[in-house]
Amino acid sequence: MSKRIETHVKQMERQPNALLWHGLFVLIVLAVSIGFYKAAQTIEYSWRWERLPQYFVYEAEDHLSAPFDGEIVLEGERLKLENELDRDQFIVIENLEIVSVSDGDLIFEGDSLGYSSQWTAGPILKGVAVTIELSLYAGVLAIILGTLAGLAKISPNPMLRDFATLYVELIRGTPLLVQIFIVYFFIGTVLDLDRFTAGVIALAVFTGAYVAEIVRSGIESIHKGQMEAGRSLGMTYGQTMRDIILPQAFKRVLPPLAGQFINLIKDSSLVSVISITDLTKAGREVVSSTFSPFEVWLSVALLYLVITGVLSFVVRRLERKYANAR
Repeated sequence: MSKRIETHVKQMERQPNALLWHGLFVLIVLAVSIGFYKAAQTIEYSWRWERLPQYFVYEAEDHLSAPFDGEIVLEGERLKLENELDRDQFIVIENLEIVSVSDGDLIFEGDSLGYSSQWTAGPILKGVAVTIELSLYAGVLAIILGTLAGLAKISPNPMLRDFATLYVELIRGTPLLVQIFIVYFFIGTVLDLDRFTAGVIALAVFTGAYVAEIVRSGIESIHKGQMEAGRSLGMTYGQTMRDIILPQAFKRVLPPLAGQFINLIKDSSLVSVISITDLTKAGREVVSSTFSPFEVWLSVALLYLVITGVLSFVVRRLERKYANAR
C-alpha cells in the first residue's frame, strides 16, 4: 500500500501546476490585447462600434401604396380604400403600424397609405448565410468527388489511377484563385453557369483533391488482411470496401477531413473576386459605407471563427460517438 501511495505522490509531483499555466496564458492574452489597443492609439484610430449593428440586423419599413384612386375610410384600426369610380371595388388593410392618411382623404394611385416594420437581416448576416450555403454545397460535392478520386488512386485499373493522379497533382499544384477565374470565365461562359454555381464547382474541385488524398491514406492505413479476409468470405471487392474497409477508414480520416472543411470555409472568401456577396465581400461593402475597417474586419473574423468553431464542435462530438461505439 505504501508503495502505491509513494508512486501516486511522485506522479502528482511530475504534473505541472495547471492554475499557474492557465494564469500565464491569460497574462499573455491580456498583453497581446493591450498591445493591440496601444497600436490603435498610436495611429489615433477612432473606434465607432455603434455603426455596425444596423449591418447585422435592422428594422425595415414596408411601405404600402394605393393600387388605385379612391377615398380613405378609417374604421378603428382598419383602413379601407374605396375606388373613386366604382364603390363596389375596395380594399381593407389591417395591422399598419403607421397610417399616413386621414379619414376622407382622396388618394391617387401610388400614394403612400402607411407602413409596417419588421426586423431584417443586414448585409453581414446575409453574407454569413451565403458563406454557409456555398461551403455546404461545395463540401458535399468535394466529399463525393474526393472519395471517387481516392478510390481511383488505389484502384487496380491503371487508367483510373492515372486520371486520379493527374487530377490531384494538377489541382493541388495550382492556386485556388486561378482555378476560380478559370471555372468562372472559361467553363462558366461555355456552360452558361451563374457565378454562385461556378464558385461552388471551383471550391468543390479544389477541396476534392485534398479529400482524395485523405481518403486514400485512410484506406491504406487499414491492414490489407481485412480485404483478403472479406474476399475469402466470398465478398466482392466493392462489397468488402463498402462494408469493411470504408467504415473503419472513415473513423480515422474524420479529424483531417474536419480540418479540410474548415479550410474550405475560409477559402470560400476568395469567391468574392467573382462578385459573390459572401461574408468577405459584404465586409468590404460595409467598410466602404462606414469607413470603420478595424471594427468590420474584426467582426468578420469573429464570425468566421464562430462558423469554424461550430464545425469543430460537431466533429469532436462525432469522434466521441465513434470512439464509444468501438
